[in-house]
Amino acid sequence: MKATSTEKIIVYTVLIVLALWALFPFYWAFVNSIKVPSQIFAKSWIPIVQFKPTLHNWQIELKTPLVLKAMKNSTIVAVVSTLVALILGTMVGFALSVFNYRGAFKNVDIYIFFLTQRILAPAVVLIPLYIIMKNLHLLDTVWALIIVNITFNIPMAVVIMREMFKSIPKEIMEAALVDGASWGKIFSNVAIPLAAPGLVATSMIIFSYVWNEFLFALSFSFTKAATLPVIVAGTQQNRGIEFWYVGTRALLVMILPVIFSLLVQRYLVKGLTFGAVKE
Repeated sequence: MKATSTEKIIVYTVLIVLALWALFPFYWAFVNSIKVPSQIFAKSWIPIVQFKPTLHNWQIELKTPLVLKAMKNSTIVAVVSTLVALILGTMVGFALSVFNYRGAFKNVDIYIFFLTQRILAPAVVLIPLYIIMKNLHLLDTVWALIIVNITFNIPMAVVIMREMFKSIPKEIMEAALVDGASWGKIFSNVAIPLAAPGLVATSMIIFSYVWNEFLFALSFSFTKAATLPVIVAGTQQNRGIEFWYVGTRALLVMILPVIFSLLVQRYLVKGLTFGAVKE
């Protein structure tokens, strides 16, 4: 049944409103990043027309050692944590999808364990982890953030990649076994290429989680290992919140994940819908 003109108008109106709602934080950050402090609270939202834009805030922020250090820390923590969590989670997900474990812990028990770790509230283990990192002399180091983010994101990779591998027809792997391929060869030469869209989707999700992680970054870092979300939260001074710097730093936080997601959009959509529809 074809949609009527009224229904199309309603649908498009809702989509436009949702798009504007999603894009408004970007626009808010952009507008504030090109204003001088005296223009922040003025009712001016259109550059050039209502106010004269300036790149002064960007020039200041991109020369500030604290911001540059935070960008470096965020990149190191996000990239290393994503790679390690993806590699380990992919191997575990593959094992859970093709092997049947017996004994006290069966496949479903292991899977549920990883699933419960994914939904565990980070605040519950914040104090124990802080004590551990303090005893290991890892506070205010990127290694503390890397270890914590790997721990909390491996379950995400296991849960997603297990479903990706289970969606691959078993006949393909059985044919490879008949041809004499080992499970290692099947994993690297058969399963990984077929689940590549899932790998991209999983890496994007984990990267976004780690890049935007705030609780552990705020608790385990002070100056040396501070990440961009912590730096954004630290723009409040004695005279109040410096919204012009908030907008600039917020855009710095958002730019990399947005670019990354646009570059892998085709694989991201395919990976998230992989195996969702079967004939």
